[in-house]
Amino acid sequence: MMGPFKTEEEMAGAACERMTSQPGASNGAYGFEYCALHYFAVEDEAFFLSYLSDVGGTSAGGAKYCEIPRALLDVEHKDVVILGGAHTHPHSRQFSKKDMSTRAHWLPVRFVDPSTGRIWDRQLMMFLKEKTGECRAYIYNNSTRIISSLREGKWVPIARAYTDAGDIEMLEGRDWLP
Repeated sequence: MMGPFKTEEEMAGAACERMTSQPGASNGAYGFEYCALHYFAVEDEAFFLSYLSDVGGTSAGGAKYCEIPRALLDVEHKDVVILGGAHTHPHSRQFSKKDMSTRAHWLPVRFVDPSTGRIWDRQLMMFLKEKTGECRAYIYNNSTRIISSLREGKWVPIARAYTDAGDIEMLEGRDWLP
């Protein structure tokens, strides 16, 4: 587990480095994915990443996948808000259509934490280590359907999903790379 982090962006930057440094996580077409949960601990007012899962493989069509945990046991934090999943891509900096399809969304996509009254959106993070060694972090907001890229410590919107199947369009002047 990783944390505490004051901001989601801090957690995403550290998670990118940790997750993409796992064995095989950056081995291109021969690599495989790692998954985790990212969450907020209410009493600490901090963001965390769960233990990593490498349960998964390669589908019959050749797509890499991992199973994102659907539950969390953090004995140190009793009041947590699970914000969504996180996974690596060993060879592509883009989310798959399956990742962004409405069928893959965790429901509800937007919710209120009853203990704090804070409104949260479910989000899916994805990480890739470039051959140059640079780590790329992306986040897909299940509620707004916006994809953002972590650039200089801030989330920058770059694209949006516009169909239930997960088709995307890049925002004007934006791309996967800065």
